[in-house]
Amino acid sequence: MKCIRCKKEAEVELKSHNAAFCRDCFLHFFENQVEKAIKKHSMFSKADKVLVAVSGGKDSLTLWSVLLDLGYNADGLFINLGINNFSEIARSKVEKFAQIRKVKLITVDLVDEGISIPDVKNKTRRPVCSLCGQIKRYYFNMMGLTEGYSVLATGHNLDDEVSRLFSNVLHWKMEYLKDQSPVLPSENGLLKKVKPLYRVTEFDTSAYAFFKDLDFVDIACPFSKGATFTVYKKHLNQIEFSFPGTKIDFYQGFLKKLRPIMTNDENSRKNTCKICGYPTFSDICGVCRLKGYR
Repeated sequence: MKCIRCKKEAEVELKSHNAAFCRDCFLHFFENQVEKAIKKHSMFSKADKVLVAVSGGKDSLTLWSVLLDLGYNADGLFINLGINNFSEIARSKVEKFAQIRKVKLITVDLVDEGISIPDVKNKTRRPVCSLCGQIKRYYFNMMGLTEGYSVLATGHNLDDEVSRLFSNVLHWKMEYLKDQSPVLPSENGLLKKVKPLYRVTEFDTSAYAFFKDLDFVDIACPFSKGATFTVYKKHLNQIEFSFPGTKIDFYQGFLKKLRPIMTNDENSRKNTCKICGYPTFSDICGVCRLKGYR
C-alpha cells in the first residue's frame, strides 16, 4: 500500500477518506484538517490568546501540540480532579509537555477548591461524569476570562461529537442540540469555546500522538466505567467499519442541514451567580452549590 501523496510506503490507512499515508504525509494531512476546521469556522487567529483545556490524555495533548506546531499562541489549563493516583499521573504528563515545549501551564486544584471529584461524588446522587463536566466547564470559563484569553479550545474529536450527537438525537434533547457546534461564541459572560479536532477521529489522534511521541495518560478515569458515550462509540465504530465515512457525514449533515434552523433559548442563563458571577439559570450556580453555598 502506497502513500497517495508521495508514493512512499504507507503507514496509515484512512478508509473514510479513501486514502493511505506515510508518516510525514499523515502528519501533514492531520494538521491540514485542524487548520481547515479553524479557518472554516473562524475559530481564532494567530493574534488570539488561546487557552487549551488539557487533561493529560492523547486528544488534548495532540491538540496543544498541533496548535503550537501551526504557530498559534496556545497555553494550557489543567484541572486537577483529585482522583487519587490517576490525577497525579495526568498532571505529570501535562507538566512534562509544557516543560518540553516551553509554554505556559495554568493549574487549578479541585482539592484546594474543596470540590474534588471523589468528594462531590459522595455528596450527590448525580452521575459523576456529569458533575465532573459541569465543574470543568466552570473553571475553563472562569480561568479563561480571569487570565485574559480570547478563546478556549478543547480536544473533542469527531468520535466525541458524533456520539454526543447520536445521544442527543436518540433522546431528542433539543436544548443540547442547539448548543452542539464546533464553535460556541462568547456571550453573556461565557468565553468563546472551539473544537479544532472535530474533523479527525480518535484513531487519527492516536496515530498523531504516536508519530509525535507524545507522552500521555493511557489509562481510563476510574469513574468512567459504564459511561453511556463509551457504549455509543462502540456501536458507531461498528457502523463506521461497515460504512466508512458515516461519522463525518452524520456530523457535517447536522451542521449543514439542521443546526442552522435551530435557535437558542433567549431566556437561558440570564442570571449571574450572586456568589461568583458565573452565568446561571438561578441565583447560585451549580459549582457554588457544590461548595456549600445556599
